[in-house]
Order: sequence, then C-alpha cells, then structure tokens
Amino acid sequence: MSESGSTYAAAGVDIEAGDRAVELMKEWVKKASRPEVVGGLGGFAGLFDASALSRYQRPLLASATDGVGTKVDIARRMGVYDTIGRDLVGMVVDDLVVCGAEPLFMTDYICVGKVYPERVAAIVKGIAEGCTLAGCALVGGETAEHPGLLGADDFDVAGAGTGVVEADRVLGADRIRTGDAVIAMASSGLHSNGYSLVRHVLFDRAGWALDREVPELGRTLGEELLEPTRIYSLDCLALTRTTEVHAFSHITGGGLANNLARVIPEGLRAVVDRSTWTPGAIFQLVGEAGSVERLELEKTLNMGVGMMAVVPADSIDVALTTLADRGVEAWVSGEITERTAGDTEAVTLTGDHAG
Repeated sequence: MSESGSTYAAAGVDIEAGDRAVELMKEWVKKASRPEVVGGLGGFAGLFDASALSRYQRPLLASATDGVGTKVDIARRMGVYDTIGRDLVGMVVDDLVVCGAEPLFMTDYICVGKVYPERVAAIVKGIAEGCTLAGCALVGGETAEHPGLLGADDFDVAGAGTGVVEADRVLGADRIRTGDAVIAMASSGLHSNGYSLVRHVLFDRAGWALDREVPELGRTLGEELLEPTRIYSLDCLALTRTTEVHAFSHITGGGLANNLARVIPEGLRAVVDRSTWTPGAIFQLVGEAGSVERLELEKTLNMGVGMMAVVPADSIDVALTTLADRGVEAWVSGEITERTAGDTEAVTLTGDHAG
C-alpha cells in the first residue's frame, strides 16, 4: 500500500484555523474604521478613499513600520494577548505624528508557530483598540503560520501605518529656535522598548517570576510589564491645533537623549533637567536588580517620558493646559539653547531625578 499524499495540514499549517481566526477578528476590525475606508475585511488589499486628501494644498504621505520587540514574550508567558496590539499601534502611529502627520490607516502582520483562532483574534482586538485610540483605521493584515520555524506558542507582530500632513506644516528641526521649551509627556511605563535588558535583569539575574507581587508597583510584575504603550497621536494633533508646536520626539529605543537629538538642529542643544520628574518604580527596580548604571538605563529605557514636544516659550501655558484637559501628565523639562564650541552633544541631561 502506498503512503497517502502529503498535505498542508500535515506540514503544520491549518487553513481552517486561519479562516476561523478571520471570522473572530472581524467584529474588532469593523470598530477600527474611518469614513474613508472602502470595503471590508477579506480582500487582497485594504482600500482607502484618497479623495479625502483633496482638502490639502500639498498633502505629504508619511509612512512608518515597527514591531513590539521581545515584549511579545511577556504576553506569551502571561497568556494575555489582547493588549500587545495596542503596543504595536503606539510604536507606529506615534512615529507618524512626530512630523505632524495625522495617522490614517494601518496594516498588521502576525506570525505564529500555530494558529489558535481565539489567540490571533485577541491580538487583532488589541490592534483594533489601539487604532481607535489613535484615530486611524485598520484596513487589513496578514496572519502567517510558520511551523518548524516557531514553536506552537511563539508569535511576533509587526505593523505599518500611513499618515498625511500639509507640506508647509511639517514639524521638525528646522522650526526649532533658541529659547524654545521642551515639554515632556509621561509614559505609561516601559512601553515597548528595552525588554531584552528588562527580561535579562528581572528574570535571569534576579530570578523574579511574573506572578510576583511587587509592593512598589502595586501589582504583579507581569501586570506591570504588560502595561500597554500610551498612544499620543490624538493628543499631539490636538496640541498642533491649539498652539504653535515646532517639533515632537517619540521616546522609544535609544532613550530620551538619543531620540530628542534627532530633532535638534545644528548649532542648538536641548538641556533637559532630570529633577523635573520622578520615573516610575519599574525603572528604579530594573536599575537596582541588575546594578544597571544610570547612563545605561537612560540610553535603553524611556525613564518615564514617552513623548516630548518643543514649543515656543509663549506656548507653554496653552500646551500644558491642552494636555491636562486630555488627561496627559506633562511638564516643562528643559529648554533649547545655543550650542557652544565645547558642546558635543545635541541633548544634555542635568540634575538628578526628584524623589
């Protein structure tokens, strides 16, 4: 008797499970929409009505792509899959808004070792919720099953987004002037950066478990590490409508100084005073548990600041009021000064954190 022919299912790919996942995620994708979206889930490409851009004099499209790094390992180990999508959206749309662009739509890519429909749908639920918080649409995506390359419980997520900004309203280094104020916006925690260091310190070195109750955090370690990334896009856009803004900086991998430096022009520098804020307890815990020096923490983690805005000094009050009205904790953390011959860095951190 001859052997039966090989099948896709025998190779580890379950098409029916993929179809089931699509059915489960449809309700969430439907909620993450905009009037410009044409058609629904299931096509080969997402459609967006570009005639909506006719109100712009010279529309520039902005594009960004990102993932959430090794934070996915925390979600996998916790068995919690409906928050990691918000991290993905935050990483993408808040890169778009830095230039002043309004996020329009996103697509996602979910790679798994084995399709568990409910799990994939939970991931998409988080992405859809993130898109709703960001004011953009989720117009499509892809779920790929990679048996043999990933373990059955392993997965990764990535996404790409598109936004639009009027050409003469693009924000950036060319707008920044001496005397501008640097406004910091509080992060919700670690966001989605530095988790390779965090995991090494807390798991490998300190031997902590995810279900460990940590008094300083007021919850378990796992709950803290899964706290979703704050999404600032609508807050930043509101700021551009209420007052003059010269630049934004999304504080992600590389830390505050390195990311802020990307929008500081030649000849100027940003002087940021650490004493204007106290980082959340998780940052101190990572530092202490791993004997991590401050410089290493600051170039890896956001240290409690997820977004920064550079505004004229006479815009400070309106900017802070706008953000406070939107529930965003914000404060003046520094200023823009001339860079002297001895200044080699575009960003200088001074003082010590309060508390």
